[in-house]
Amino acid sequence: MPKLSVIVPFYNVQQYAPDTLKSLRLNARRDFEFVLVDDHSKDETPAILERAAEELSDVAQVRYIRHEKNGGLATARNTGLDAAQGEYLTFLDGDDWLAPGYFAELVDAIEGLGVDFVRTDHVQATARARSVSRVPYGRRWEALNPREAILPADRSTSVDYAFAWAGAYHRRLLDKGLLHFTDGLRTAEDRPWIWKLHREAESFAVVSLLGVFYRRGVASSLTQIGDVRQLDFIRAFDQVIEETAKDPDADRLLPKAVRTYCAIIAHHVSDEEKWEPSVYRELRARSAAAIQRLPQDMLGDVLETMDMHRSSKLRRLRRRITTAKAAA
Repeated sequence: MPKLSVIVPFYNVQQYAPDTLKSLRLNARRDFEFVLVDDHSKDETPAILERAAEELSDVAQVRYIRHEKNGGLATARNTGLDAAQGEYLTFLDGDDWLAPGYFAELVDAIEGLGVDFVRTDHVQATARARSVSRVPYGRRWEALNPREAILPADRSTSVDYAFAWAGAYHRRLLDKGLLHFTDGLRTAEDRPWIWKLHREAESFAVVSLLGVFYRRGVASSLTQIGDVRQLDFIRAFDQVIEETAKDPDADRLLPKAVRTYCAIIAHHVSDEEKWEPSVYRELRARSAAAIQRLPQDMLGDVLETMDMHRSSKLRRLRRRITTAKAAA
């Protein structure tokens, strides 16, 4: 069994894949496994990966898988999870890169702490600028209950730091069905996933490691494109709400989920220029319907405590459905 499996999905990243693959080589060990998943790229990415898989096999265990059709990041990660053999698992995106020796430190951290999963800080890379993004949780290098890191509702917490690649995960989580993503989600795929981890895993830790470089502002990244695929955030957060509502601690945890959902809706609705006009109209319609589906008492509390800019956006969407029902 490999000590660590690294799942790396790629899609049309011929410009960045060489840096990603070079950083994997600088982290390679004979007991590490690199699972390279091409999500049916249409550029030169598959050829780059074929060469890299052969070259990396000299220093690590390598699996290269190519999808027959594009399925999105969540589906590609699931393909990697199904193939991975490691005792521990982690992720890397095909346009990001790593500091040399980072994976060895990551494995030492999770083994030493004996927890189900660890979360790490990362470096945001925008062109030549670099900035550190930290896990929004103060206690570090100690085993903790992940449920307790969900709250408080009115502050950024560990479930808001949803990056799957910012951490490592014991295989027992995969065996329990906690590591797979909702198949087909094109965006916000990390959100139901991180909530499920924090609700259902037994232990976690935050560790002060800084080895992942997250490339921001990539023109082909879905977060930069205002098309209909971005509306999958609604399906993702509907799942968060539905699953959290069934939790034994729903009365305590659900207000956090509702507040986060509302904040994301307000963010997207406020950024009208990013969207294609027809998609923006659909965004408003779907967002209004989503607001109507939320527990209305909790929604009222959220709107009372949010800042005026966001609460006014949400109230207008809420009235839209109410007015439409009255007219009908």
